[in-house]
Amino acid sequence: MPVTADALPGAAGPGDPDPPPGLVVVGRFDQPPGYGVNRPRGAGSWLFTWTTGGRGRLRQGGTGTWAGAGDLVVLAPGVRHDYGVAPGASHWRFWWAHCRARPSWAAWLRPYGVADGLHVVTPTPADVHHRVEAAFRRMLADARWTGTGAPPAVEADREQVAVAHGTAARELALCALEEVVLLTAGAVRGPSSGPGVDPRVRRAQELVAADPAAPHTVRSLAAQVALSPSRFAHIFTQQLGQSPMRALREVRLHHAARLLEGTDLPVERVAAASGFVSPFHFNRVFRERYGMPPGAYRSGGPMVGT
Repeated sequence: MPVTADALPGAAGPGDPDPPPGLVVVGRFDQPPGYGVNRPRGAGSWLFTWTTGGRGRLRQGGTGTWAGAGDLVVLAPGVRHDYGVAPGASHWRFWWAHCRARPSWAAWLRPYGVADGLHVVTPTPADVHHRVEAAFRRMLADARWTGTGAPPAVEADREQVAVAHGTAARELALCALEEVVLLTAGAVRGPSSGPGVDPRVRRAQELVAADPAAPHTVRSLAAQVALSPSRFAHIFTQQLGQSPMRALREVRLHHAARLLEGTDLPVERVAAASGFVSPFHFNRVFRERYGMPPGAYRSGGPMVGT
């Protein structure tokens, strides 16, 4: 649970270095009491931590939080921070990754922003913990890939650090970290993941996610889940807090963001492949959603807090 920074003890030695911006670095530590890192000017890249055992404490600016097993804590760049083993804890076992976050992750992390660029994603369902752990292991293996043969195997229960060299290794590593973000933030945010969500609403979400560019309408989605359009729209909006068409637009914009990041498709084709008939409409709603036009988003600036 987030607390004020004054309630947390200081870290060990001041001015600890951080990886240069642009690098993708991932590691697994199991640290004893007394371990701590302090960066008065923050880091030049984003820091992701996933705790698997013991207890840690992290502080960013004037805000802090404790981290236990199953907590994802994310620190934005450029803000003073420190972190270490929590007082009284026997150890802190955690995965960590420094990187330049993909812009599309902003929408997933935004609901968990506490203050000062600190994001605390908790609680995560226990049944996704093994998937998150596997994703971090894959990230470590992919970061070590040289481009020849298969990525190396990761030895269990051994502290390791890897720096991704080469475009392919970096992109593979970021894909694994994106899975971590989606598994954690997607599993705990919003009512759509709750056990009380109507299975027909969940099915409609699956249909949209599977093919965002399809000509979905309230009527077509309602027909596929055996509801009248009015009843479907009512249940969907009541349970998810937004209309079916608003939810469809969000999925399409996220899909477009992924295409802009991972392909060289012209913006007009990205719009069409994401279900937007008019490129002008696409540009307008994309700017509203991400705070910049598609072309600027593709240029690869740092993640924005939108």
